[in-house]
Amino acid sequence: MEASEKEKKSLNFIETIIEEDIKNHKNDARVHTRFPPEPNGYLHIGHAKSICLNFGMAEKYNGKCNLRFDDTNPTKEEMEYVDSIKADVQWLGFEWNGQELFASDYFDQLYDWAVMLIKKGKAYVDDQPQELISQQRGTPTRPGIESPFRSRSIDENLALFEAMKRGDFPNGAKVLRAKVDMASPNMHMRDPVMYRILNAPHHRTGDTWKIYPMYDYAHGQSDYLEGITHSLCTLEFEVHRPLYDWFLDELIDTEYRPRQIEFARLNLSYTVMSKRKLLELVKNGVVNGWDDPRMPTIAGLRRRGYTAASIRTFADRIGVAKRDNTIDVGLLEFSVREDLNNIAPRVMAVLDPVKLIISNYPEGQTEQIELINNPEQPEAGSRNIPFSRELYIERDDFMIDPPKKFFRLAPDKEVRLKGAYVVRCESYELDDAGEVKTIYCSYDAETRSGTGTKNPKVKGTLHWVEANTAVDAEVRLYDRLFNDEDPAGHKEKDAMEFLNPDSLQIKTYCKLERMLADVQPEDKFQFQRIGYFCVDKDSKAGQLVFNRTVSLRDTWAKMNQ
Repeated sequence: MEASEKEKKSLNFIETIIEEDIKNHKNDARVHTRFPPEPNGYLHIGHAKSICLNFGMAEKYNGKCNLRFDDTNPTKEEMEYVDSIKADVQWLGFEWNGQELFASDYFDQLYDWAVMLIKKGKAYVDDQPQELISQQRGTPTRPGIESPFRSRSIDENLALFEAMKRGDFPNGAKVLRAKVDMASPNMHMRDPVMYRILNAPHHRTGDTWKIYPMYDYAHGQSDYLEGITHSLCTLEFEVHRPLYDWFLDELIDTEYRPRQIEFARLNLSYTVMSKRKLLELVKNGVVNGWDDPRMPTIAGLRRRGYTAASIRTFADRIGVAKRDNTIDVGLLEFSVREDLNNIAPRVMAVLDPVKLIISNYPEGQTEQIELINNPEQPEAGSRNIPFSRELYIERDDFMIDPPKKFFRLAPDKEVRLKGAYVVRCESYELDDAGEVKTIYCSYDAETRSGTGTKNPKVKGTLHWVEANTAVDAEVRLYDRLFNDEDPAGHKEKDAMEFLNPDSLQIKTYCKLERMLADVQPEDKFQFQRIGYFCVDKDSKAGQLVFNRTVSLRDTWAKMNQ
């Protein structure tokens, strides 16, 4: 098989459509996509898939991709969301074509086109409340009932629409509807609402407008005005496509036309992807804001320590499908673990410290232990860390009465301290509560890693931190926010009933090696034997805070071997 044939077979269905359009010189063989978020919340991992797809198609075919905000509902939109969306797109590594755009840029043109439809007898003002309009639409198997205002004259509709624009009516008093087909089997074609009255200030246009266009009306026309060739939408908009085309047919007479193409949205296990649910989590204080590291928002993933490269890789791995499916969240965790394994320096940190004293090590002596920074990157070099008589190890690396296959430290047992010496536990001391307070060991000076003359076989190697130079830190151990695989998929239960009570555990008395004293927010490390961690934005000099990104254990990779 020719190489070009192999490449052709590997194209996803959107690439196939685009290449056919280029071949047929449709829209002058241009590729111009757009990413059109609503500025009513922070973007989540599902939006990241759409970002990668829209910008990725533009990059692959030497085209352009616009960032356009669908700001048609001022009651739910804020500039905070606009700014966060721009930051997320840029952090993922993409740049949009020219300046960011807004549906509100086209309010005047959209209004003029609405007037045109009224003059053509294709739109009318309806005085009925939304509840009644919804009832009159019927069902998929029963045709709708025409509004008693559907036969209004063109002049009356023009006058009423102008009055709506002036703000002469209260919210909900009237709407402008397209006159399509109340008997259509497609419910979205049954005289959809084009404009509603919203007496609310807009974050960009202020009090200029009292009426605002609906998404189904504004979207296709905005695409047209921007020269979009391929309007990529998630699958729920498939039934909206006939209306998308109907508006263009009624308003546009040029050869150029944008084309809507639908793909399956991202559904992720153990995750809710509804903006409404995510907003509920924020407003109810279940999480600490939109960028809480437990949130599936791009800002939350970034704060948790996910890399832009890992999210792009994840989006590429899941591909583009025509049918909805649920992706195992383990694949997302695998993607970031794979990336961090290559780039994250290895360091030693003790999250639940207990003092270990090497009784026969000279008092006052300190030596330097050389450790490799990242075995995956030889160019990353090595560092020296201090070793002395007093150290910290993890509390659960010691047991007084261990089971048979416990290969860590116990009375009369030996382990190797990573990069250093083999030590034997000689005794231990308990505090008043019966907890181990201090462990006393002996060491053999000839067992130093790499230079010692002895290399006894021991089954356990422990990480450690030198006590006198250790850096204090708070470490936040994040886990999945929900403990159900499909928290939003239960008809009789709310997703909030499946919240994981252990989604955050805070360790306040952690000891880290001294090189971590000067870290900056978003710096990433592998805490050896524990997992991957990122410096949190709350961190400051003398008050270090780290977030766990993912553990070292990779269940997804094991399951898929």
